[in-house]
Parts: sequence; structure tokens; C-alpha cells
Amino acid sequence: MTTLELVRLNLLSPMVLSFVLGAAAHLVRSDLKFPDQVYSALSIYLLFAIGLKGGVALSVAPFGTVIVALLAGFALGTAIPLWSFHILTRLGKFDASNAAAIAAHYGSVSAVTFIAATAYLQSAGLPAEGFMPAVLAVMEVPAIVVALLLAKLKGAADGDWRAALPEVLAGKSIVLLVGGLAIGFLAGPTGYKSVAPFFADPFQGALCLFLLDMGLVAARRLGDFKQVGPFLIAFAIVMPVLHGVLGVFVGYEIGLSVGGATILGVLAASASYIAAPAAVRIALPEANPGFYLTASLAITFPFNLVVGLPLYFAFAQMLKGP
Repeated sequence: MTTLELVRLNLLSPMVLSFVLGAAAHLVRSDLKFPDQVYSALSIYLLFAIGLKGGVALSVAPFGTVIVALLAGFALGTAIPLWSFHILTRLGKFDASNAAAIAAHYGSVSAVTFIAATAYLQSAGLPAEGFMPAVLAVMEVPAIVVALLLAKLKGAADGDWRAALPEVLAGKSIVLLVGGLAIGFLAGPTGYKSVAPFFADPFQGALCLFLLDMGLVAARRLGDFKQVGPFLIAFAIVMPVLHGVLGVFVGYEIGLSVGGATILGVLAASASYIAAPAAVRIALPEANPGFYLTASLAITFPFNLVVGLPLYFAFAQMLKGP
């Protein structure tokens, strides 16, 4: 499958088209709106379903392969905020608080991007290793910790940075992912069969609804582009590509499949807009949400959804060869 075909497959996928519809609905001032309860229910369903399925795969995966993938994910999650922080302070001239806040978002991961990538790979016929949700869970927290410590070292953390970490660890995404992984691991393939009709078959339909809402949310932040500035716009596009290529290469080097390497690239390229904002809000209250939320949600998320997924997949295929 050529890169052009991969792009077409992605652009015409129900997930991307649902996101575009949500953005278009906001731009034409439609009264379309998801109740908060529906958004919450969909996010709970998607996160728990991906954790549950990952736990089942974890229960039958070779231990050595899993450990290597987890260590690779942890290393990426720790390293990315380090150089992101220095790029933002030295080249972007951001103060330490805003640089740390943005670095936390770009070092951490987007579970929704991960879920969209999983669906994309399934439609392309090259799914990733089933234990990759465990890598997602491992990568979500280290970057936030590193970024907050950098801010503390620079004397920029005016808030209670120690209180931020328990909130992240007890946050919805971590609890659902880790809890789902544990339940799936203990239940195994036999136990999962009884709940598969609910958690497996309707999954992509629920994802379309969720991305429809995400399109609405992302479009609402378009007005913040003037505040963000050209440097951060470039950062929000260029850095994900570099991180994505790095993640794919690391996945290839540790022996992951094309799908697995793609997922590791997607995780490295993604930017958090759930766990990281919760931590930053407490630890770095002086950081400007217009910077980190607009960059991660209104620029990087749609870029990865539309352009990044086929790009990282094509690079993984190129590394693996014919």
C-alpha cells in the first residue's frame, strides 16, 4: 500500500470524517452539542475497553518482549520533555513555567490519538501487538513528572507541584487504563469472551461519536491561534513529526511489528490534553492555558489524526522493507 493510499484511507475513515464534521458544525454555528455526561460516558467506555483488551493480550504475550517495550516507552516519555523544555526556553523564548507546561503535554500521551491509531491499523490490516495499551499507561506520567521537576529547578513552580502527581495518578485515564489492564490480564482470553460483544464490536462506533465531539472542542480553540504565535504553531507540528519518527525507529529496533512500531511512534508524537492539563493546573497555575491547550488540542491532535497516522505508518513500513 503506497503512502498516497494510506493518506486516502485515513482521510476517508469514519473516525477522521467524524472529527471533521464536528469541527465544521462549530464553524457553521450549529447547535450540535454533546452533553457532558455523554462525553464522560464515551471516554470511560473507550479507555476501559482499550485497557481491557490490552490486559488480555498482556496475559499471553512473551514477558521479555513486553518488558522491552515498556522500558522503551518509559525512556521516550522521560526524554521528550527534557529537550522540548530546552527548545521552548532557548529558541522559543518561553519562560520556565510555560515551557514546562508545554513540555509536559508533549512528553505525555494522548489516549484518544492512540485509540484512533489502533482503529486505523486494524482497517489497514496490520494491527499492533495487543499489549501496547500497557505502553500507553507507562508513558502517560513520567513526562509530567520530569516537566514539573524542571520547572521546580528553575524556580518557576508557584503551585503545589507535589499535589499534582497524586491527581494525575488517580485521574480517570490512568485508573481506567491500568484497571482495565489488570482485569483483562486476570480474566484472560476465556473471561474476555463473555464481554467482547459489548467492548469489542461497538468500539469503533463509540470512537466516531467521541471524535465528533473532539472536532467541536478543537474548533472552539481556533480563535486562540493569534495568542499562540508562529513559533508554537511550528513546534506543535514539527516536534510531533520528529518524535513520531523517533518512536517508530525505536519500535523497529526493539523488534516490534509494523503496527507496534507505528503505535510507539504515535504515542511519542502525541500530546496529552487530559492528564497533563490536570497536573499543570495545580502545579503551574501561572502557565497560560492558551499556549499548552491550543497547541496540543487544536494543532497537534488534528495534525496527528489527519496527517501523522499515515506518515508514521509509512515510515514503519519503509523500515521493515518489502
